[in-house]
Amino acid sequence: MEFRDVILLLHPIAAVVIVFPLIGIVLNRALQTRQRRLQTASGEKSKIPPSAGQEHVQLGRWLTGAVVGIVLLALAYDIFSNIFDQKVWDQSPLKVGIIIIIFGVAIASLALLYRAKTRLWRGVFATLTGMSLVVLGCQDGIYRKTDQWYFSHYYYGITAALLMIFSLAILREIYQDRTNRWRTIHIVLNSIAVLIFMGQGITGTQSLLEVPLAWQEPYVNQLYGQQCDKKPCTVQAAPAPQIAK
Repeated sequence: MEFRDVILLLHPIAAVVIVFPLIGIVLNRALQTRQRRLQTASGEKSKIPPSAGQEHVQLGRWLTGAVVGIVLLALAYDIFSNIFDQKVWDQSPLKVGIIIIIFGVAIASLALLYRAKTRLWRGVFATLTGMSLVVLGCQDGIYRKTDQWYFSHYYYGITAALLMIFSLAILREIYQDRTNRWRTIHIVLNSIAVLIFMGQGITGTQSLLEVPLAWQEPYVNQLYGQQCDKKPCTVQAAPAPQIAK
């Protein structure tokens, strides 16, 4: 494998090793926290430790950073691969500079979102982080499958990242709101996020089959050029090498 292929595989490796285990643990702590809350409200003595809620919050914060991080990693691979392949730096260096700045804004905004305390600044940094992801996702070279958006790894990933950013931004409201309105919003949106993550597992597996390694890319592009993904194609086998007698 080439170095470029190693970078390509960092995204699925991070998803399998970091993100999906975190999702399972966060979901487990969420269910424990809710069960403990319901048992306490009904007057029962819960066997679930109080630390379950704190662990859910802390691990949820880590999950947000991990999800946004691997999305940025995937976007960076596609965007900069296109920049190098198409020599965009020579044609439009200003565009490349702006793209690099937007990556910096996304990372800085997420870091500041973790530190922000007031509702205003949490809203500002959450908006900047989300907008940066969306703008980067609109750049050339991104493997979007817009014609099949309902089964697109890209659209699922962006949606999941935006939901995680929103959940981090409203964290203080969840614990300060006595009406439980923000808690209900959090539960509903993150239940949707769980379904999206399941879709990510399916579409991610499909993308691993569709996105070729560097040495495969010229041949796969020929197949797409013949629209072999939409109609049957006959691929001629390469001639067998001549054996010297």
